Amino acid sequence: MRITISGLPGSGTTTVAKLLSKDLSVELISAGEMFRQIAKEKKLQLEHFNKIAENNDDFDSRVDARQGEEAMKRENVIVEGRLSGFFVPAADLKIWLKAPSEIRARRIAAREGITYEEALSAMKHRERSEDTRYKRYYGINLDDLSIYDLVINSSRWSEKYIVEMIKMAVEGVK
Repeated sequence: MRITISGLPGSGTTTVAKLLSKDLSVELISAGEMFRQIAKEKKLQLEHFNKIAENNDDFDSRVDARQGEEAMKRENVIVEGRLSGFFVPAADLKIWLKAPSEIRARRIAAREGITYEEALSAMKHRERSEDTRYKRYYGINLDDLSIYDLVINSSRWSEKYIVEMIKMAVEGVK
């Protein structure tokens, strides 16, 4: 079973993917972790790295291609990332997590140890940056959720309940 979990920053994709990976005892591939690792290797803050990536598609294309390739090498895997649903076409179950921007900004602020205002500003800038890149490089519109099998509002339920919902969907796909 190949599962993709996607969503905007702060929607809970990483948390849910990690919990689901543990519950199902399957490997997790995180596109966000790949991107953050590249930024770290280049000793750049994520916001600055996003700005560089706007003008150089090598970073995005490397991460996007790698997640699809890695997923296809495995029969059982969870791939977490903003574009995973697009780059793992053979996924058996594609999930999008969503939440209002205010809630996502609060989550990011708590996670990063910054103020709500800083988180909201950085999040909105990042989303604009990524939206621009995704449309330009791939013709992808993140507002079109038609490729997803399941769309979950992560502001309504706990991470553990969301994992249970996904596990029920997995049973329905088998």
